[in-house]
This record gives sequence, structure tokens and C-alpha cells, in this order.
Amino acid sequence: MQRALVWTGRLFGVVIFTLIVIGVVFVRMGETRLRRTYASHVEEVSLPNGEDALLEGQRIFRYRGCEACHGEQLQGLVYLDHPAIGQVITPNLTDGSGGIGSQRSDQDWVRAIRHGLQPDGTPLLFMPSTEFYFLSDADLGMVIAYIKSAPPVANEMPPSQLSITGRVVMNVTREITFLPAELIPHSAPRPAPPSPGITPEYGAYLALSCKVCHGLTLSGGDIPGFPQEWPPAPNLTFDPASRLPDWGVSGFIQVIRNGGKHGRWIDSDYMPWTSYRYMNDDELHAVYAYLESLPPTTFGNH
Repeated sequence: MQRALVWTGRLFGVVIFTLIVIGVVFVRMGETRLRRTYASHVEEVSLPNGEDALLEGQRIFRYRGCEACHGEQLQGLVYLDHPAIGQVITPNLTDGSGGIGSQRSDQDWVRAIRHGLQPDGTPLLFMPSTEFYFLSDADLGMVIAYIKSAPPVANEMPPSQLSITGRVVMNVTREITFLPAELIPHSAPRPAPPSPGITPEYGAYLALSCKVCHGLTLSGGDIPGFPQEWPPAPNLTFDPASRLPDWGVSGFIQVIRNGGKHGRWIDSDYMPWTSYRYMNDDELHAVYAYLESLPPTTFGNH
């Protein structure tokens, strides 16, 4: 009996030691990925002048979800604080005290937004540049012009931090994109953006961020990297079990604009309709045309 207890204790010790070693290896792997520098071809983007261009830049900034992450005054926010991942914290983008606005050149803004990189070429945590990489020069120029026009706000934000478990998770799963810069072809020629219009192609351009929660096929399911208590994302394809065929385009626009229809409301903490409501009618028609063009897919087939 005593010998069995001794061997059990030794086995337990070996398991604990092995887990510690694996954890240390994963943490170091994460540090290596965080310190890697990327050479990127940063394009010259023209910044427009005039009130109309700034207002359009603000509108794009809103419907692309930038305001939801950085705040209405661009002051920075604690976007996510979860022990399993860590803290996702966005910086103050203005010229105010604690802001990074005065420290960034126009090329730095392009590098951060399109390539997910710091000025020194190291990757930004959680910056969704896999979506913004496809922004047209016109849209990106208006967004940067709007950011640079924002009134200064005094607000110093600490950088995003990964917890120990977050550093492990970032190395054992590829379903969560901690460092979007790793997925971007930094030196390749960029694809030409589609022309604005009520077309599936332009709708796909506008709906890039939807894939973060609804999956690459937009068929919904559990959202990788988000707290388990979050509800699964619904199916956005025209599978018979999806809600979209019953909504029709007018119902879809009503849901995006108002957060619900027929007494059923969508919690904006999970579905950021408060950002997408800034799309105009033609843009929402284009998104619907894109969703309608997708192959019908059963729920959860990412």
C-alpha cells in the first residue's frame, strides 16, 4: 500500500513537472511571436481634406467597428477582460495626454490598420487587420484623416496583456487570431477592392468583420476565443433553418438599424448592430445580396 502511494506521488510529480515545462515552452513561444518583426510594403495613401470627407471617415470608422473598440472619443477602452485570455485594451488614438496620435506618421497609421504592426514592425495584439487589409485607399484615407482630426483626449491606456493561460492558448489553437499580422501577406500586391454598388462583391467587402464571430462560412456557431457564456453566433447563410430567408431584405435592414424586429431584440454586447447601423441603405442591400449568394450551410460548419 505504501509503495503504491509512493509511486502515485512520483507519477503526480512527473505530471506536474511536465505541465510546467510545457507551459514555460508555450510562454516562450508566445514571446518569440510577439517580438518578431515583419517587413511590410506600406503603401502611400492620400488623405482627403474637407468636412464631407471627415464625416465619411467617421461613418466608416463607426460601421467598421473601430469606434466600438476605441470609444466614441477615440480615447481607448478595456474591450475584454477575461482571466482565460487576459486584457484586450485599445489605445487612445488622439493627440491628448496618453494618446499615440502625435507619435504616428501617416505611414504608421497605414502600417497599423492594414498590416497589424507597430511602427517598429512587431505585431499588434488583437488588431483585426485581416479585415482592414482589404480597405480601399479611398476608405482608408478618409478613416486616417478622421482619426487625425479627432479632438485631443487625456487618457493613458496600458497595453493589452495576455494571461498565462492566454499565452498557452495562443500557441495551441489556430482558431483564435491573437496576432493577425501573422496571416497577412505583407509584401504581396494587394487585391483591388470592388466598386461600390448593390452587388455581392461589394457586400463581401463590407461584411469582412462578420466572419470573426459567424465563421469563415458565416454559418455561425460558438465563437472561438470569446467567453464560453457568450451565445453562439447565428447562421447567416440561407440554410432553411436560418432566420434570414424569413426576414427578407427589409427585415434584415430593420434588425441592423434597430437591433431587432417583431419584439425580438439583439443584445448589442454580443452583436454590434450599433456599429453596422451606420451603413447606408445601398450598403446594407449589398451585404444582404452577398449573404444571399452564399452556399446554404448548416449551422456551425465553420
